[in-house]
Amino acid sequence: MSVQSVERALDVLEALAEHGGEAGLSEIAARTGLPYGTIHRLLQTLLARGYVRQEADRRYALGGGLVRLGGVAEGMVGVRAQPYLEKMVELSGETANLAVLEGDFIVYVAQASSPRRLRMFAEVGRRVLPHSTAVGKVLLAGRPPAEAVAVFERTGMPRRTPNTITEIDAMLAELAAVRERGYAMDLGEEELGVHCMAVPVRDGARVVAAMSVSGPAERIDALDRTELAEGLGKIALDFGREFGPHS
Repeated sequence: MSVQSVERALDVLEALAEHGGEAGLSEIAARTGLPYGTIHRLLQTLLARGYVRQEADRRYALGGGLVRLGGVAEGMVGVRAQPYLEKMVELSGETANLAVLEGDFIVYVAQASSPRRLRMFAEVGRRVLPHSTAVGKVLLAGRPPAEAVAVFERTGMPRRTPNTITEIDAMLAELAAVRERGYAMDLGEEELGVHCMAVPVRDGARVVAAMSVSGPAERIDALDRTELAEGLGKIALDFGREFGPHS
């Protein structure tokens, strides 16, 4: 049984997150469908608990109280993900990562390293923009196109390498392809010479995280892409089942 006031408060927080962490009252109302009076009352409670703050221009933003909760939650998820990431390393021979979308950034929350001497390393806690990474593509492919466009417009899609996709229309086509085939590739778009494959982690119908393997381009390209995607997808599916269906 759900509690309506809790659901509505979470709707408000998710609306702020989907607007890059900051939004006005009208934007929250448009996203949630809630009356202004209800939103205002919810915001007052969230303000008092530090989960929301109000800026000088009267807009609302996610507050510091969420940082503590998010850090604890990410740590727990990272621990639970470790055996699944290790299975991905066994499957591919390459470093495996777990990443989530926080506002407009991708954050790496867990990693299992390749046993090879030459291996990729993405520091846990590192934040990168989503357009140039396979994990970012997977996470944004799981969102409505309008939300992805809003992220790209805010970040500007800077060119990381000559291979980086920097046009919104081209990236929307890429995200459509990701949804169709069930995985994303980064072909030297974040760092030259490094290739990556990512698959979604689902909580029911929602894409809540992405898992990936990355390594030197020649080693990733030598793997059978179809078999690798199928194997990674099965591991990510098993990990996602730990969260249970989202209703």
